[in-house]
Amino acid sequence: MRRGVRGSVVVLALFAALTPSAPVRAAPGRPAEEPLPLERLFDNTAVSDDARPGEADFDGTGASLSAADLTAAGWTPGRTLTVQRARLAWPRREPGEPDNVRAAGQSVRVTGRGDALALLVAGTDGGDATGTGSVSYANGTTSPYRLTSPDWRSGPLATKAVALPHVNTPGGQLTAQARLYVVTVPLVRGLPVTSVRLPKSPGLHVFAVSVRGDTPGWTGSWATATAGYPEVGPWSDRTLRLVVHTSVGGPRVRLRFDNTFAAAPVRIGSATVAVQAAGAAAREAPVGVAFGGAAGVEVAAGAQVFSDPLDFEVPADSSLLVSFRLPGTVTAAPVHRLARQRSYVSEAGDHTADASGTAYPTVLTGWPLLTGVDVGGGPGSVVLLGDSITDGEKATADADRRWPDVLADRLLAQHEVPHYGVLNQGISANRVVTDRYPGDGVSADLGGVSALHRFDRDVLAQTSARTAVVFQGVNDLRWGATADEVIAGLRELAERGRARGLRMLAATILPCEGEARCTAAVDAERAEVNAWIRDADDTFDGVLDFDGVARDPGHPARLLPAYDSGDHLHPGDAGLAALAKSVDLTLL
Repeated sequence: MRRGVRGSVVVLALFAALTPSAPVRAAPGRPAEEPLPLERLFDNTAVSDDARPGEADFDGTGASLSAADLTAAGWTPGRTLTVQRARLAWPRREPGEPDNVRAAGQSVRVTGRGDALALLVAGTDGGDATGTGSVSYANGTTSPYRLTSPDWRSGPLATKAVALPHVNTPGGQLTAQARLYVVTVPLVRGLPVTSVRLPKSPGLHVFAVSVRGDTPGWTGSWATATAGYPEVGPWSDRTLRLVVHTSVGGPRVRLRFDNTFAAAPVRIGSATVAVQAAGAAAREAPVGVAFGGAAGVEVAAGAQVFSDPLDFEVPADSSLLVSFRLPGTVTAAPVHRLARQRSYVSEAGDHTADASGTAYPTVLTGWPLLTGVDVGGGPGSVVLLGDSITDGEKATADADRRWPDVLADRLLAQHEVPHYGVLNQGISANRVVTDRYPGDGVSADLGGVSALHRFDRDVLAQTSARTAVVFQGVNDLRWGATADEVIAGLRELAERGRARGLRMLAATILPCEGEARCTAAVDAERAEVNAWIRDADDTFDGVLDFDGVARDPGHPARLLPAYDSGDHLHPGDAGLAALAKSVDLTLL
């Protein structure tokens, strides 16, 4: 008999969606309700002025969001914010005016083509607010969806779009966090959306809704996952020059910056891109990128920005210098800790246009704020969701020998399958079912939120993602999770990815006997997970048997000595290369 799954695993999913691969015709003979713009349906007031909290009642008890807190986070009335690649406008309403819809089956006018419907939501019932709705298309068909919104005061911080520090009440302001969430549900790709019918769920509040567009003409070439929100610098009027290594190339480039987990906006004064010569020096003069035609941009708390497309020839398998000036003082920032690549911080001033590296005396070993580099054209991207082994914990620094790098080289060197971009979404110490970093606040823990909690952001929202490889679980097992818990998490990831049309692959967990936490009991759990993965044809679209590649045939609970970095947990360069070379490229 299988052991029960902990309750924490059950609540990790933000939504469950019905796959819209088979749209159905609307029932004949029913009068069509005229869809209206969302703002014409607003029937609830969520935001109040701190001096007049009685003008709003978000949850039925008189509690509300603070307009001052929203402004401090950069969420100002009418501003369009990008979260998970979806553009959503915060309602253009003054405090005390209706600014959201209580979901009651209303028909909302929404147009566009894309891969997902995105909604800015919050629940007010004290728990998850859930319901089913439908999407209508221009050809007369509909597709169903199921949407779940976490509660605005008790939902997980790990998946919130933004958290605010106060709750306004008629009796005074409380120091208690209020959360807003962005959730997405799948659409039938290629069909123009005409309207959306909201669920019937009184506790579900909708502030904005939009179609998240596809990304035709772009392929993700490099990406990284935000691992936490630590203290940095402080950086005051400094330029950061980050070194990133491309997988595929293209004739155009755009950059993505994420202010994930933040409580306040961050200002980017200017930014450039160049091909690296050596260290912080560029091969040629860096080229400026723009944001909506401007040299700089403010990134709101929890939001992201893409630079404008730039005609710039990005070479495949090369290192770029992405430089951006932080004109203000930055004391904490979203960071990917384990870059295994030296980047640089400048002296005071704007040094984004410097071809020389002389103004960059300080070495940086993480990647703050920058999360993606896209190139024009290409067939799409493969996303590798993993932990420290994917992140490259023991790979030689500055040598691009992580197994995703070797896989990218293999793809470029062959003609059997397209030259997909390879996006490394590994986070050292990351787990499948539990958070290391809680998802909010300044913290020294850079192990990230769980794979379940970051899947929407780090996989589904990645540029032109077509296939995802899940290679995680050893950290869960080493820290006390059961095989059943890991299996339940892996199954959920597969189901969520396949519901969005992604090809989902799983990799077996490597042996680690000899490492302090890799006991015989842990190895037994690992063997159980691996047995399930190898037999999970109905769950995953394919399996990469990394365990079979890396284990010592004479001692299967250990890594092959030639592949062991020396800590008995992480492969070294040879082992990482062996993993990448074992991948059947046709599975991608």
